[in-house]
Amino acid sequence: MGTHEDARRTVLWLLDHAQVPIIADADALTCLAGSEAWRGGPSGLVVTPHPGEMARLLGSDVATVQSDRVGVARRLAAERSCVVILKGARSVVAAPDGCVWVNPTGNPGMAVGGMGDVLSGIVGALLAQHLAPAEAAYSGAYVHGAAADAVVGARGSEIGLLASEVIEEIPRAIGRLVRAVD
Repeated sequence: MGTHEDARRTVLWLLDHAQVPIIADADALTCLAGSEAWRGGPSGLVVTPHPGEMARLLGSDVATVQSDRVGVARRLAAERSCVVILKGARSVVAAPDGCVWVNPTGNPGMAVGGMGDVLSGIVGALLAQHLAPAEAAYSGAYVHGAAADAVVGARGSEIGLLASEVIEEIPRAIGRLVRAVD
């Protein structure tokens, strides 16, 4: 997508006109950083920043973000009327109403390229199935981490974990979650 001016205008236009929930990650977050013109609309917005992206969104620094992960996630969610998944060790999910969930699943092996795309895909699929944005966010984060944990458990190591391995494990992770709830 890129982060040029046309991309930024497109992202802002989508936020103003979308009739369905939106998930924003990577370049879309960079397009939003520094702009006061964005808010989650009535259909819902989920943003998925890592600590560096969160610092840019807040005009802050990574140390500040990491020193109060729950507080900064809650702040952005409230100020921008969006759901926030602050990625990292024990990802934090914050809703505009102040509710916060700390995800218990996941592992350090997930700190590789493509994992954010997997998370966005899971959350987007849950949004497409009409889950509310907060439910899609905390459920997606949980399934994402649970799938990665299962792969690591089977392999015996976090080293070299691939996004594609996590993708392959998602249906089984969802199946385990559904059975646990039943």
